[in-house]
Amino acid sequence: MEAFNRATNTYIDSWMGPRDPRVRGWFLLDNYFPTFILSCFYFFVVWIGPKYMHNRQAFSCRTLLVLYNLGLTLLSLYMFIELVTGVWQGGYNFFCQDTHSGGEADMKIIRVLWWYYFSKLIEFMDTFFFILRKNNHQITILHTYHHGTMLNIWWFVMNWVPCGHSYFGATLNSFIHVLMYSYYGLSAVPAMRPYLWWKKYITQGQLVQFVLTVIQTSCAVLWPCGFPMGWLYFQICYMLSLIVLFSNFYIKTYKKKDASRWKEHQNGSSLSMNGHTNGNVKPNKARID
Repeated sequence: MEAFNRATNTYIDSWMGPRDPRVRGWFLLDNYFPTFILSCFYFFVVWIGPKYMHNRQAFSCRTLLVLYNLGLTLLSLYMFIELVTGVWQGGYNFFCQDTHSGGEADMKIIRVLWWYYFSKLIEFMDTFFFILRKNNHQITILHTYHHGTMLNIWWFVMNWVPCGHSYFGATLNSFIHVLMYSYYGLSAVPAMRPYLWWKKYITQGQLVQFVLTVIQTSCAVLWPCGFPMGWLYFQICYMLSLIVLFSNFYIKTYKKKDASRWKEHQNGSSLSMNGHTNGNVKPNKARID
């Protein structure tokens, strides 16, 4: 295995160039193989899990879901606060920030971004809970694409550009995840569901996050500061792919639903004239709660 890891690292380094020595020896970062295997395991579970659960009763997982989402809410809040304070301490430039000019703040950013990378492994549980609860309709192409790629992308980020301009997307994403995981944690408690109104705005926030990341990344292309251009181009392309997929999800989930409700409302209005209802249609069918 050691020889295999050495050969793999040699091949990757020949393409990517020298790694950042500040993360040498950190958990899961020295060799790509563990991250790759964990990602393959994720896709295997996505494939086999629904088949295994097909004739089995769904699990509730309510207590686990509350604890899991609470844990990720707190972790996301910690990462957001630490990234904001680290960027402030290092005097990071919004338009472009290289990976070696922030002093001690760079190391603070690197430590937090390692937790961000590791959180992408923890978030595999999002999908596993869907499988256990037989919510297979939520295991979409968008969901598996996003979860399956982020761990791999951030392994490369942590080894080559673990601070500097890499901070921005992770900071915004951590803030969005505070809102998202707090929502899902509360929604696991049936008594709280009537009071949860911000799910739609989480998706809107995610789209805003991707657009802002594209803008901020493009600034570093227009006004370079030494941050590797290849990473900037890759991030722009990846963010654009997420914008397309999340926009499609948003339109299908919310816009079509709103249009359907408006159509029902219009139909309901046409059924009643001067207090009389068409006898061929039951009035309750047109009711909108």
